[in-house]
Amino acid sequence: MQAELILDARNSVGESPVWNVQEQSLYWVDIPARRLHNWQAANGQTQSWQAEEMLACIACRTEGQGWIGAMQSGIFDLQPQHDGSLRTQLLAGVEHAQPGMRFNDGRCDRQGRFWAGSMLLDMAAGVSAGALYRFTDGQLTKQLDNFIVPNGLGFSPDGRTLYLSDSHPSVQMIWAFDYDTDAGTAHNRRVFVDMNAFPGRPDGAAVDEDGCYWICGNDAGLIHRFTPDGRLDRSLAVPVKKPAMCAFGGADLSTLFVTSIRPEGDLSDQPLAGGVFALHSGTKGLPEPLFRG
Repeated sequence: MQAELILDARNSVGESPVWNVQEQSLYWVDIPARRLHNWQAANGQTQSWQAEEMLACIACRTEGQGWIGAMQSGIFDLQPQHDGSLRTQLLAGVEHAQPGMRFNDGRCDRQGRFWAGSMLLDMAAGVSAGALYRFTDGQLTKQLDNFIVPNGLGFSPDGRTLYLSDSHPSVQMIWAFDYDTDAGTAHNRRVFVDMNAFPGRPDGAAVDEDGCYWICGNDAGLIHRFTPDGRLDRSLAVPVKKPAMCAFGGADLSTLFVTSIRPEGDLSDQPLAGGVFALHSGTKGLPEPLFRG
């Protein structure tokens, strides 16, 4: 399945793609550039908005109310402005485990609660200071901890399974949890996939309508699809080494959009690194839940 380049974005760390069903457009962030991006499917036009802090992950609020996002210092309301700025309002500050941390991967559960993981900026240090937080009813609470780089957050179609990975090279595991949809809590942690047995580190993820889990194989240029019982079903290639996160979109939610990372150094073997790609997935996704806090 040939990957189509939809935008040579050259993002340093392209993350958190979210398909807006109402607009028929794709939003995503470039974390170190502190920017929110948009691509419109109808005409290919793009827009960008500049934030004041690193913006790691986003979720659309209920119609007409903008976005919610996890930045370095907490959870913010995000309002794109006509002048290219991103107006932000702090909703809940975070007390990180130590200095030099930021949020990373995140999204809403099926009930509209916003979840986001934190990590040390110096990923190479390999410190288990990361945690997974839940934001709902105006309260930000730590739910799980002892991660280096929490990533790959996803929820099954019925919302009763939470998936989470740690993408650090020393870990490379994906876990599944039973998820209490009423209380918004995860328990019964178990290994879903040991990614040490497959090419690529587990990065951002998406779940399709069949309950299969799609995970970007960072460093391997692959997006893997695992069935609900943890069996590898297929692997799709992109022409870059570091796919970062995937999301279903398009008119019928059958297109898999993939953001990527543009590392420093010689890129002669991957000139499109940092671009945004589209793949025909062979299945359909689900609309990304709106934040209902």
